[in-house]
Amino acid sequence: MTLQANTRLTAAETALVEAYNTQISDLPGDADVLSARDRLLDDLKTGGLPTRRIESWHYTDLKTLVKTWPALEGADTTKVLPPMVAGSSVLAVLQGKADGARADGFTVSHYRDSLSDGSAAARLAAASDDDAIGRINGSFVRDGFVLEIPADAELEAPVEIQSIHAGGQAHTRFPVKIGAGAKVVVIERHIATSGDEAALVSSVSDITVGEGAEVTWVVVQQQGAADTFLGQVRVDLGADAKLKLFNVNAGGKLVRQELRIDANGEGSELTLRGVNLIGGEQHVDVTLVLGHNVPNTSSTDVFRNVVFDRGRGVFQGMIKVAIDAQKTDAKMSCNTLLLSDEADFSAKPELEIFADDVVCGHGATVADIDDNHLYYLKARGIPENIARAMLVNAFVAEVVEELEDEPLVEALEAIISAWLAKHA
Repeated sequence: MTLQANTRLTAAETALVEAYNTQISDLPGDADVLSARDRLLDDLKTGGLPTRRIESWHYTDLKTLVKTWPALEGADTTKVLPPMVAGSSVLAVLQGKADGARADGFTVSHYRDSLSDGSAAARLAAASDDDAIGRINGSFVRDGFVLEIPADAELEAPVEIQSIHAGGQAHTRFPVKIGAGAKVVVIERHIATSGDEAALVSSVSDITVGEGAEVTWVVVQQQGAADTFLGQVRVDLGADAKLKLFNVNAGGKLVRQELRIDANGEGSELTLRGVNLIGGEQHVDVTLVLGHNVPNTSSTDVFRNVVFDRGRGVFQGMIKVAIDAQKTDAKMSCNTLLLSDEADFSAKPELEIFADDVVCGHGATVADIDDNHLYYLKARGIPENIARAMLVNAFVAEVVEELEDEPLVEALEAIISAWLAKHA
């Protein structure tokens, strides 16, 4: 995105500027952090919210889609929820403020402390010219958690980060450093506890995976029916590291979720799976930029999308193979069930390859439920609505089961089944 003078701000852009001016004296941060925030906000004022003219935002014209933002304050009704997987170490952010910092086998601190002492300033910069999410989050972020998993640590229980709100605005960040040889499961949940009050939620997870580490990272987004969610996961993947990244979208009205992943270490492996459940008037955009930057790295990316009603979905997937990244093995697929004549899904898989000794491919399909499969179930006495739900469930369950973690699989299947019960 090339920032140009923006002489006429929209109502939503004006509201962002006014919100910043209203709370700047209350936002945590030293002089360096304040300077970084000012630069990010100035970039937003100059360039405005992204439009379809910016290639990476072509299907999600934020300037047009966002008319206004909700009030800063939400209802003070949030509380820590039971973990998805029993026994998990829970770290909760309630209405944008970290609640305690309990840890077992790793270190954790409040992100607001990193803002206050200035150590967060260097990483508040936008990740790229088109990084509107990074600019919004960096301007307004108040809290989150900083996690450090020691080298060779093997955490027996998952770590669950809960970001919970009840309307208003919540802006959080989660810098995570996973040491060499460590083994860990992290569940990142974004949850609305009130479906009545609209919310603006932005979140950036900045994950560094050390050499030889084995990580499962699960993102579950369950925002309210009126909420806007702007999420970003940034990953730096080290040598011989193995990352399973699983993403579920099962909520929100306007969702833009970015996955910015760099395979920077030889021998690294990425297994990326996503399930996007879209219905009503939702607009859900998942945008992936995956860089294979060194030789001998591999990735497999599979997204399953289910679209009901007047829902609109977007998948943009860019795999970039650097000139020195020989022996890259990268595959990407996007499969969609379009279950309404008024539903819409746009898929844009891309390859940008500068090395010549690679194996890369991508594909995308869009279909309805197979009539033969539906007839088979109905012929055995299963009502049509239940038969359709069973087939949709099977379509997404295939990728969930790849996690090979029974408690985690069961928890995700329960979330998916509950969503389908309301829409199928």
